[in-house]
Amino acid sequence: MKYTFKKFINDVHLWLGIASGLILFVVCLTGTIYTFEAEVDEFFNAEKFEAAYTYGAKPLPAEELVSILTAKHEGKLTAINIPEDKTRTYTISLKKSEKERRGTPYYIDQYTGEIKGTAKSKTGDFFLVVMRMHRWLLLDDSGGRIIVGVSTIIFVVLVISGLVLWWPSKLRLWKQGLKIKMSGNWKRTNHDLHNTLGFYSFILLLIMSLTGLCWSFDWYRNGLSTVLGDEIFKGRKEKPMISIAPSPDAKIITVEKIIAATDKELPYKADYQISFTKDSAAIVVYKTKMGFFALAASDKIQLDKYNGKTLKVERFEDKKFNEQIAASIRPLHTGEIFGTFSKILYFISCLIATSLPITGTIIWLNKLKKKPAKTAKKTVVSVEG
Repeated sequence: MKYTFKKFINDVHLWLGIASGLILFVVCLTGTIYTFEAEVDEFFNAEKFEAAYTYGAKPLPAEELVSILTAKHEGKLTAINIPEDKTRTYTISLKKSEKERRGTPYYIDQYTGEIKGTAKSKTGDFFLVVMRMHRWLLLDDSGGRIIVGVSTIIFVVLVISGLVLWWPSKLRLWKQGLKIKMSGNWKRTNHDLHNTLGFYSFILLLIMSLTGLCWSFDWYRNGLSTVLGDEIFKGRKEKPMISIAPSPDAKIITVEKIIAATDKELPYKADYQISFTKDSAAIVVYKTKMGFFALAASDKIQLDKYNGKTLKVERFEDKKFNEQIAASIRPLHTGEIFGTFSKILYFISCLIATSLPITGTIIWLNKLKKKPAKTAKKTVVSVEG
């Protein structure tokens, strides 16, 4: 029998799938579970996110809320999150030591001043384990990250080779490759579930894999940054501009003035994330639209903390396409890129990806059973002859 290119691709697809199947199953399953992490956490801890809003009610000044919080919990103010939705609580973050990266977020009712709790919860602890399993298989950071990264590279090869194997050789076979035959025997249905569902989800699976590798390998992230012409995750390294105090007793502008200055440059309704960093640093405000189909992209403005003067404005829509892609690696990986709409699509695709190692293994086992049967049949024919 002639060893064709398609046979070679089939062998690559088969043996790489068998070698990485268990790890990919775990990574895809945890990715599926983690897709709606924020929504699930809010569902089970709804009281923390619900503010006592009544029609016409005005929130307490943010400075008063900070005073209420710091009177009970020690720490330096690092951020205030103000949602567009008036029924949702504010989030105020306090950092107790310089070792902490962002500090502890506290949910506080902006109408009553009631501290509703922190981000820590049983569901949060559960999803933290899920995240660690997804990224490191619960191993140490470096070892687990490499295993997941190599498996992800294999998954990219599996998706591409699977597409090659799915591709019909004749036009009349296209319709067959696009549907699942539920009326056939279970082996045929399983085969269609593997091939057809894999085809329908391959674009999103490639996006997830190619973006996910940015967390696994520095060389990959740097290489992709070079290809895109813009650094991935550069926001982690960017330092805010400098605010110079006009006098030793100069006071920081109020949150009300911060929002007013932000709205002057970015006049639309959205969520605010106000970041207070080092003493000499400017105030950084991220403004993000929320919604079922909202693009997961923030506009950023830097303000002088003493006079409210605008120092710099970065609008997402003004960025070049390659810069937008580089800035959107995380939401492209998690499915948040187009709000709830894309998260639903990612959840379905992740669920399909979780099933692929199972259906693929069943196909392989069925073929193993089939080969001895054929051999036995040939032997019987030979003896009778």
